[in-house]
Amino acid sequence: MTAPATSDLEQTEEQSVGESATAYPVQPGIWLQSGISTEQEAHFHVFGPVGISLSRGVAEFAPGGLLSTGTYYNVFNYGKWKRVCGNLPLELQLQGSGRFQLTVFQADRHQSWHKIVSEIVNLDGLHRHPVVIDEETPEETVLFFDLMALEDGELEDFAWATTAEPIRTPDLMLSVTTFKREAEVEDTIKRFREFLADSELNEHVRMTVVDNGNSLNVEDGDGVEIIPNENLGGAGGFTRGLLRAREIGATHCLFMDDDASIQMEALSRTWWLLAYAQDPKTAVAGSMINASHRWQLWENGAEFDLGCKPRYHGLDLRNRDEVFRMEYETTLPAPEDLYAGWWFFAFPVDQVQHLPFPFFVRGDDVSFSLVNDFDIVSLPGVASVQENFTDKASPMTWYLDFRSHLVHHLSLPEKQRSWLELQQMVLSFYKRNVMRFHYDTLSAINLAFEDVLRGPKFFDKNADMARRRADLKALTREEAWKPVVERPVERHSEKPRKVRALLLATLNGHLLPLGKDSDSELTLSSPFRDDFHKVYGAKQVTYLNGDQSKAYVVRRNQKRFWRETLRLVRNTLRLRSTYEENVRLWRDGYGELTSESYWESKLNLSTIRGEG
Repeated sequence: MTAPATSDLEQTEEQSVGESATAYPVQPGIWLQSGISTEQEAHFHVFGPVGISLSRGVAEFAPGGLLSTGTYYNVFNYGKWKRVCGNLPLELQLQGSGRFQLTVFQADRHQSWHKIVSEIVNLDGLHRHPVVIDEETPEETVLFFDLMALEDGELEDFAWATTAEPIRTPDLMLSVTTFKREAEVEDTIKRFREFLADSELNEHVRMTVVDNGNSLNVEDGDGVEIIPNENLGGAGGFTRGLLRAREIGATHCLFMDDDASIQMEALSRTWWLLAYAQDPKTAVAGSMINASHRWQLWENGAEFDLGCKPRYHGLDLRNRDEVFRMEYETTLPAPEDLYAGWWFFAFPVDQVQHLPFPFFVRGDDVSFSLVNDFDIVSLPGVASVQENFTDKASPMTWYLDFRSHLVHHLSLPEKQRSWLELQQMVLSFYKRNVMRFHYDTLSAINLAFEDVLRGPKFFDKNADMARRRADLKALTREEAWKPVVERPVERHSEKPRKVRALLLATLNGHLLPLGKDSDSELTLSSPFRDDFHKVYGAKQVTYLNGDQSKAYVVRRNQKRFWRETLRLVRNTLRLRSTYEENVRLWRDGYGELTSESYWESKLNLSTIRGEG
């Protein structure tokens, strides 16, 4: 294979160990970046006189200042690299100036940590330092380094690198789907082009933007291609991107959100892992970080079984012990029901047996990961900052979530569950909303249930969701956000344990003749919006959005409660009576609706290409 041209970081021949072999920076350093993350403790732990320049992306030291990379963005998961890529010779590259104490730590999960490098180093440009790891090192091992200044100095850049030749040269195509988010995607394109201009990977990475809104005013070129597309949601947009990746011969495709709120070095880290991965099925899943609290992880991959279960939800990225625990645990092979969100998912094109299912949005990424045989890996610092799902929740999203959940279990043999087991999932959706008086959402869930029972042909005929979007907008009455005129004081339920147990058993009073004196009016902010335990005994709840600029009010309504509850019971019994028939129907239909021929026709590609 032909390895990519090396960057300035490893081109210099002034090496402390006198070696001249080319080294490849498999994990470049990630610095704080405005607009993405300036959470210093997630990038570096600093002690004493150390300053980090946000604009320059460097660290300046006075004597005694210490910088440590035992952090989410910059720890090196040696065990994971060893499992996926085998034993590779390793070195640490430092670019800067000054005299430092360099210490490299090997942190094993079940043993005491120890120093594998402890040296005085003089930085004057590039310094390459070998890092030798014992072959008997436990699988759950991470590496990080401390740099303590012995005089005034500066660290300009750093990387973990190897002199081993990559086993392949990935041709990676980023597939970005957008719909009328012109400012966000134009910013993404700008940052990608700036990254590409200075990257050693510029001949091996490109971006295709699928414009579902046909509203972008961006010229092709400089590594970016724009493709106008019919609005068939994320499923249609990403499918169009994947088909384009096949057309141009890309070996790997990276599905990425249009705001692409990632550190661009995450692309480099992803590319290099794919270049060294021994299993051609290797795929890289990016984590999601909560945009409201950029020190907080929303998920590092997720598992699906009767529901979506985010891994490491709420983990504090500033906490070294928690970060290391996550890295140790994710070094092990991924569970079979792991799936990757499409805010950042890189996968081998030739391993795709099924294209996305036409869900429009929500659930297409779950299905795609489960039905295709990928070995999904996560990497430190490979993450996208996103608005969290709690703030996005609406009757529309609950509709999309419920129907995709049910379809996964009906259509995928490995996810088949008995009718009785499926009732656990139905009950979960019901309980989380009836307890909070979200009758608009209950109506949307019932509509989703009925649409799934209409079979796969309904999804084909409604791939653009135009009709259902209008229906869902019309039924969203109470749960529509409105501007806050006067911000209410937040107030949660404070009922005794026995009262809470009674209210849970009676669905928060729906089955009790509660009087007005027994009811309360509560107000909950965004972090508690999905937690029904906070609204026990309420008759009215005001919900605030993330920045508390908008709110909506829901009230207990016995009439709507009984209407939607009985409707759900009827839908459940209908599924029971037709369960085997629905399983057969969905398994047959799933294969058809995820085929290349189906999507070629649905996207009208033969006409677009001038073939018919």
